[in-house]
Amino acid sequence: MIKKRVLVSRYAQAFIKYAIEGTGIEKAVNDIKGVRDIMRENGDFKKYLENPEIPFIDQCHVIDQALADGFCDEIKHFLKLLIQRQRIGLFWDISEYIRLTYCNEGSEEALLKTTLPLDLDLIQRIKDTFERKLSRKLKFYIELDSSLLGGIQVIIGNKIF
Repeated sequence: MIKKRVLVSRYAQAFIKYAIEGTGIEKAVNDIKGVRDIMRENGDFKKYLENPEIPFIDQCHVIDQALADGFCDEIKHFLKLLIQRQRIGLFWDISEYIRLTYCNEGSEEALLKTTLPLDLDLIQRIKDTFERKLSRKLKFYIELDSSLLGGIQVIIGNKIF
């Protein structure tokens, strides 16, 4: 289960990094949603891509035809990579990870745990520091946690600081 979560987050982050260099994060996230919609509406498309008995070249041809209008090349390449690596079964989880992580205008959610309430200026400084360090926008949520002995804990994705 943990291995699957790590794979999902790595593939999702790699796709977003690849897409940012190409069409941009907004288009990439919209295309991921579009492919999810196609798979939801047409279960045969998903089964076809997941079938290991169908030659890779045929699956690539179907992807190119099905996603010809309006979809970026990055999503097509990504689907082909998942098929080639026999990880197409993870697409649904990867797309869900991307939807939850990157739909907030490119910002990622972060949880700030502390034992005591913090001053707003201090929270802003912490947020700014992490945004600079990680080179991305963060949307902070704050939780008071009496089980901490002291200090703060910041959780971003699958990383704990």
